[in-house]
Order: sequence, then structure tokens, then C-alpha cells
Amino acid sequence: MGTLTEAQVAELAEYLETSELEAKDATKITDRFPEMDFDDAYDIQFEIRRRKQARGNKIIGLKVGLTSRAKMKQMGVETPVYGFLADYFDRPDGGEIETDQLIHPKVEAELAFVTKAPLKGPGCHIGNVLAVTDFVIPAVEVIDSRYENFRFDLISVIADNASSSRFVLGGQMADPADVDMRTLGVVMEKNGEVVELGAGAAVLGHPAASVALLANMLGERGEEIPAGTLILTGGITAAVAMEKGDCLNVRYQGLGSVGMRFV
Repeated sequence: MGTLTEAQVAELAEYLETSELEAKDATKITDRFPEMDFDDAYDIQFEIRRRKQARGNKIIGLKVGLTSRAKMKQMGVETPVYGFLADYFDRPDGGEIETDQLIHPKVEAELAFVTKAPLKGPGCHIGNVLAVTDFVIPAVEVIDSRYENFRFDLISVIADNASSSRFVLGGQMADPADVDMRTLGVVMEKNGEVVELGAGAAVLGHPAASVALLANMLGERGEEIPAGTLILTGGITAAVAMEKGDCLNVRYQGLGSVGMRFV
């Protein structure tokens, strides 16, 4: 059970969402409420989600973060985190990312899943995920922690919708049966220079394991992954900082490329 009152959850949700919408950095919320727990953090995130839906935004997908063993070790955590994707986060392949709407953007190369049937935990495993996956598609997530100088802890990150801000999908989708997602290679180029290399196994050993974990974590809150949900499974590469004027191109083995310009 959480430690915050409904009024405190609402106040912190407004604080963090305003920070996102106005691209102004925030101070770590656990500085004010050090006793906060993970239930509180997800309560705040779900309140931000409710605020967006009340404003007319659609929730079009979900994301999983901190899915690499190295990243979890670096953050001192045992389990990844999740957040949601709103409709206005979506940007076209080859399009522009407006830097004045973001605070300190970073990019991660990912593999995205789209479901064709609901998925509900607990007890969800990779086989369940592959059985309900309509297709997989290459993706780049633009993460943008709202916290000043990247000063945050895991509870603050969850409350801040796991740093979600923008994403770009490639145009080439594939049947999951036709892709060895563990060995799928990725090459990230920033301004024409290779900055990151990775393979799908960086995501919990198999990107579908990330979706199974998401279903199980949502199941703990009585939630499920609906049919037709887009799921960003987590960074195959490390996050790379981007600034105005930068160009990004990510090549995915057998799945084409994803590109964007920061303007």
C-alpha cells in the first residue's frame, strides 16, 4: 500500500506533468516525500495518465525501461519499470523532433511489439507473448527525464512515467516467427558516426521477456495489456544524448532503418 494521500498523488502528478508539458526541469519528488514507495510512484503515473485522457489524449501504447542487466545494476534495482505512451509522443520516421519541447533528450534503439489479443499476468511467459504478437517493428525511443541534472531515484523515475517523451517507429514490420530477436543486430549512427552497437538479447535476454514482465507487473495492479497495444520493450543500446541540429539513423538487421532530425 502507498504512503501518500489522494491529494498528494494529485499534486505530484500535476507537478510532474506540468514539467513535461512546459519542458521545465523538476526536483526529485522523493526529496519532499522520502517515505514514498513503488505503489505511490505508479499511483502518480496513473494519475498523469488519467489527466491526459481527461484532456482528450489517447493512450496508444506502453513502454518498459531499465531492461538491461547493466542498467539495473547501475541503478541498483532488481526489476525493470514501465510507463505509458500518449498519442502525441508519436513522430514519423525521417521526421523532426522539436528540442524546445524537451529538456535533455536521449535516444535508445528498441524493438517494439504490437499485440493482437489481450495479455494478462501473473504467470505470463515468452511463449504467451509470442502467441499474441501481431508483429514486431523497429523503434527509437526519445527519453527525457524531467529531473534536473538527471538527479533521480527509481521511485521518482516511475512517477515521471519512466521518462517517456517521444518515439519513432520504422516502416518495416515482421512476423515474430521470422526474426531471431536475441541475435537481431542494431547499429546507431549520430551525425554519420557509429555511436552504439547492440543485439536484442541486451533486453532481458529476449525482448519478448520484457513484454511478459510488463504483463505480470500490470497484473499486480489488476491491469492487462489490451489487444492492439504497441509496446516498446527497452533499450537494445545505451541511451545517447541528442541536441538541436543532430541527426540520428539506426539500422536494424533485416528490418530497415529509423531516422530523425533534432530541430
